[in-house]
Amino acid sequence: MKELTVKAEVGCLDAVTDFVNGELESADCPMKTLMQIDLAVEELFVNIASYAYRDKPEGGDALIRIDVLDGHARITFEDGGIPFDPTAKGDPDRTASAEEREIGGLGIFLTKKIMDDVIYEYCGGRNVLTVTKKL
Repeated sequence: MKELTVKAEVGCLDAVTDFVNGELESADCPMKTLMQIDLAVEELFVNIASYAYRDKPEGGDALIRIDVLDGHARITFEDGGIPFDPTAKGDPDRTASAEEREIGGLGIFLTKKIMDDVIYEYCGGRNVLTVTKKL
């Protein structure tokens, strides 16, 4: 298992994506799967960077772990920000028009659709979100 700790800032997204892609490319991940995982990684990290530490002006960190084993990639995002379980949020009403639809939630919905498994825990004062995808 490899891990990377970065500031929870949108400007660190490239470092996170490069880290995850490096591991996936080493595992000969198919391009379509890599692109799906990239989409989920971007959504999840940008959410952490945008919302996790909004009550702390000094910000905080995000720890990203990746493990590629037995044909599956497991990526874990961990932060010490505001507790938030994205898996508890209901799916958006996709039948409503853009004007009627609530803002937000589509990225998490998409992540739940493209990843095989999405699990959230709040452990030791930290948000821990693990996503898994078959390669």
